[in-house]
Amino acid sequence: MIGSRTSNLQRKGWVSRGLVIFDFDGTLGNTRRNIVETMQMTIAEQHLPGRSEGECAATIGLPLFECFRAMYPEIQEEEAMRCADTYRRIFAENLKSMKPEPFPGVRETLAKLAAKGYKLTIASSRSHASLVELTRDMRISESISYLIGVDDVEKAKPNPEPVLNTLKAMGFNANQTLVVGDMAVDILMGINAGTKTCGVTWGNGTREELEEAGADFIIDKIEDIIERIDSLSV
Repeated sequence: MIGSRTSNLQRKGWVSRGLVIFDFDGTLGNTRRNIVETMQMTIAEQHLPGRSEGECAATIGLPLFECFRAMYPEIQEEEAMRCADTYRRIFAENLKSMKPEPFPGVRETLAKLAAKGYKLTIASSRSHASLVELTRDMRISESISYLIGVDDVEKAKPNPEPVLNTLKAMGFNANQTLVVGDMAVDILMGINAGTKTCGVTWGNGTREELEEAGADFIIDKIEDIIERIDSLSV
């Protein structure tokens, strides 16, 4: 972990050179194909009724257990847990032949933000080990100071715990922080923690969903975050 107490940055409102907490899937990593195909393979192996790409993608951002409960409200907890375990196994197998990539401009934009002095972290609903592997494989790990996966918290998105734990670890306040994500649960997580929020439109959520969730602003390409984050002030 990189980061120390930054009391000189603590003042009312947004503080330049603050903290940015990114979602991973659909925000930094283009993992939709991996996730949807793995979900559909899991569903087939578990002999559950089929689900479309859209139905599978709509659950991205939730912990795995909750993904399957959302698609199959009638299934029992034990069956949902079995689906989550099956998904993890198949996802790891699929990575051997299906390597996800960062979205266009992600590597360069993260490097520029880090060079400007922003601390960059990730809060995701995937496992910590998976985040370590994927950020390394995508060659963005050098720009990231801290990672929180679903197995690092007791309460996942949209609960604020991932953000609050990151703030504590990195020594920042909520008013110094921007949460960036492609799904309503990311925006709600940031709002619940008291941060500013940015929705992105190239992932799995829609602009309407991000607006309804209450995002402070929405961008259509990752490069736009540099200008918007530098101009934030009160």
